[in-house]
Amino acid sequence: MALVRASASNAEVIAVRPGSPLVGSVTVDGSKNAALPMLATAAAVCRNVQLENVPASADVQAMAALLQGTGWHVAQAVGRSDRLLVMAPEKAPAVPDLSRAAAIRASYYLVPALLALQGSARLPWPGGCRIGQRGMELHFKVYEAFGDHVTVQGAGYAVEADGQGSGTVSHALPFRSRGATIAAVLRAVVADRSLHLGRPNLSPEVLAVLDALRSVGWQAKVSDRVIALDPASTTSIKIPAWRVPGDKIEAGTLACAVTATGGKARIDGIYARDLVPFQATLQRLGIPTSVRGETLLVDGNNVSPTGRPLQAVATLSPGGLDADFEPPLMALALGQPGTHLFADSINPGRHGNLLPQLARLGADIEEISPTECRLTGPQRLTGAGVEATDIRTGSALMVAALTARGITTLGGVAQLRRGHADLPGKLLQLGADICEVAP
Repeated sequence: MALVRASASNAEVIAVRPGSPLVGSVTVDGSKNAALPMLATAAAVCRNVQLENVPASADVQAMAALLQGTGWHVAQAVGRSDRLLVMAPEKAPAVPDLSRAAAIRASYYLVPALLALQGSARLPWPGGCRIGQRGMELHFKVYEAFGDHVTVQGAGYAVEADGQGSGTVSHALPFRSRGATIAAVLRAVVADRSLHLGRPNLSPEVLAVLDALRSVGWQAKVSDRVIALDPASTTSIKIPAWRVPGDKIEAGTLACAVTATGGKARIDGIYARDLVPFQATLQRLGIPTSVRGETLLVDGNNVSPTGRPLQAVATLSPGGLDADFEPPLMALALGQPGTHLFADSINPGRHGNLLPQLARLGADIEEISPTECRLTGPQRLTGAGVEATDIRTGSALMVAALTARGITTLGGVAQLRRGHADLPGKLLQLGADICEVAP
């Protein structure tokens, strides 16, 4: 087996070796988690929409293909791979192509647009990362609040639209689900009805959808308790241009990698508001960070240990730590002094993926429960063969591998590419020793 220096963007297995501290500057892609609902929003408004800063991650490409297969036209701007034009269909195709719907979880965002186009939506159960049961019950309750009829089948589900409803729909979620919040918002859009949604999710991804709707005339008022949405009074003929926010999770993963290697870097393309909880977590460890405009500055060479343990507890509460930050933070904490606590009850199967892979590198992590664990650092890791069983496990293993003695080989890179078009390439740009494994 030879190690070939490469971008690793198309490799199925890559090798990582520890080296010099990561330094320099890098720009994150658009956020996969924001681009997916924004594509569905473009479909739901039933007009031509231009999306900018669209990432080339595999899940986003699958979503664009789903829109194409169900009647929308998705065109890439000449010379701009990150810019898409989504054009409304004139009629539904006789046989919609939903073959890729089972490959990504975000396929459920398409239900409202399909209801607007053909009065019904029949989809397979959503796929995506295998990180525990994340049911559709809250989505079904949303559609039933609009008077729709939901049928659950063995291989999937169907939603039949109620065309008779009018007036304001009031509905409260039992917890702050991002998927159910976006489902309610988009269902209100295609029904052209006002919505009062209690206990909404107010993540940056939801706020990006609301900002997009405001640009086409919808009135949206947001508080911790409710989203109040009212239809547009006028419709502009101008094609709106929506910009996908920079990937906060990619920025956080890169920041963890830079810090773990004792480096110093500039990470561009971020929204400052999206990184506040993550920054607070790093500051608890004494890791200097600052935000200037759309740039995150991280200095892992001047860490001032505080003696305080890291507590990375994922939450859906407004201003809380996004669950997708937890895996790279866990990889970083392995090299930091103190006893650190991690919890993710949102994705109950994630630790079951991540902890065994980190253990292959020699990590000693105590599993308190299926969703909680703790570790004491610093620990010495040793390179080994590991597998990216899901997107965030893959990104965490990249961080850990940069400090492990010897060579770490990472398989399952296709999983990593579902969320990041080329995370290894960005690390390579900062000086990481990453190679494609070739026969």
